[in-house]
Amino acid sequence: MLALSFGLTAALIWAVHDLLARKLSQGAAILPLLTIVVGTGCVALLPIAFAAGDWQAMTGAAAALAAASGLAFALAIGTLYKAFSLAPVRVVSPVIGAYPMLTLLIAVAQGRPVTAGDWLAVSAIVIGISIVAVAARDDAPEGYASSPGVAMGWAMLSAAGFAATFAFGQEATRQGSELPVALIGRVVALAVIVALLLWHRGSLAPQRWQFGVLALMGCLDAAALGLVTASGGLPQAEYASVTSSLFGVATILLAAWFLKERVRPVQWLGIATVFAGIATLGLQGASRRAADGPPYSAASTRGGPDRRIDCVSRRSSRGDTPNSCT
Repeated sequence: MLALSFGLTAALIWAVHDLLARKLSQGAAILPLLTIVVGTGCVALLPIAFAAGDWQAMTGAAAALAAASGLAFALAIGTLYKAFSLAPVRVVSPVIGAYPMLTLLIAVAQGRPVTAGDWLAVSAIVIGISIVAVAARDDAPEGYASSPGVAMGWAMLSAAGFAATFAFGQEATRQGSELPVALIGRVVALAVIVALLLWHRGSLAPQRWQFGVLALMGCLDAAALGLVTASGGLPQAEYASVTSSLFGVATILLAAWFLKERVRPVQWLGIATVFAGIATLGLQGASRRAADGPPYSAASTRGGPDRRIDCVSRRSSRGDTPNSCT
């Protein structure tokens, strides 16, 4: 199944990105790292967005929502790097990966129907995060630059930022087009990061060898986003967004292998519970999209909106017949 392979590849790419973020952010200034990573991602996305994006479909409201998604993305990625700089991946990734739960809560606030299965999945996520948090109290101090509670607080801010990014980005995509929305959001996020860098009188001063790695991270993020976006035209495209949302599991496995971050059995239990809940939310969202195509999905990918969500509204705006997605 090609869509499934696209999603798994995107999850692995994002896992490598987060592994590198954990490695490079420890003891480093965050803003210079973010400037290079987000800036490179913008450069990689720029020609694709201008060549393949439907800029005529963009309205003023869509552009404003895309800008709002960029502000939220700046918060999300900034606090992601901060959290990774403070604590091991096994503590941070399950919390950040729980953003689909917050996306669901946004849907509830907007009056959208939520099933009992959704609430069971949310309960599993909350229980899993609680297990991870309690188990972290018994961790050795190695690998921590702060207490687990502080690191998880930053991770929660990151999850909230990603949830807001998708809420604004999906609405912007429904009113416009996905590639222009993605580019506008990334450019706004870059502008915010650069402004903060200048305000703090920082400089782009990573070690020379880090520039190439940071540029690679930006390209990896853009490539993963491109895979999930491209999967929108494939059969059963919803599986790409579901599988890509499990990037946190891959990050934890990579960190255990390459960074030697030990994960105790009780922590594996909490991690498995969190991502089982996330997968359940994603599969139920996929089932609803297949049935009636609701405007929001709890399985949104962290890089941007799911292309299948907005195809009806975009075709209608062009004067096409609003049939099912292809």
